[in-house]
Amino acid sequence: MKTLLTLGMSLMLALAIGACSEDANDLKVGGECVNLADCGVEASDGETPELDCLPEFKGGYCGKTGCAASTDCPEGSACADLEGTLYCFLVCNDKPDCNQNRTVDNESNCSATIKTVENTDQKLCIPPSAGE
Repeated sequence: MKTLLTLGMSLMLALAIGACSEDANDLKVGGECVNLADCGVEASDGETPELDCLPEFKGGYCGKTGCAASTDCPEGSACADLEGTLYCFLVCNDKPDCNQNRTVDNESNCSATIKTVENTDQKLCIPPSAGE
C-alpha cells in the first residue's frame, strides 16, 4: 500500500511539472503563422515571448532568432545557422514531424544538411524561404 501511495504521488508530481513546461509542440514551433497568437504564445507587456512569427519564411514560421545555443530554444527545437542568421528550428526524424502545423503549400523539410550550432547529428525542420 505504501509503495502504491508513493507511486501515485510521484505520478502527480511528474504531471504537475510537465504541465508547467512548454515544449516545442505546445508552442507550435515550426508551424505556419501570421501573428504571434498562431504560435501558441500570448504577447505580454514587457516580456520577451518564447517565440516569434518569422515572416522571412513562406507561410511564416513559429521560431526564434538570435539564439547562441540550443539551450536558448524551446524544448524540442535546436539552434542552427541558416545563411548567417541563428534560428531555433524544430527537431525532426522525418518530414511529417515538420508539418503538423503547416499546409501542403508551405511544407518544411526535415534536413540533416543544416547543422545545429553544437554540430550535432539532429535533423531540423527547415521551412521554404518567403521568396520560393
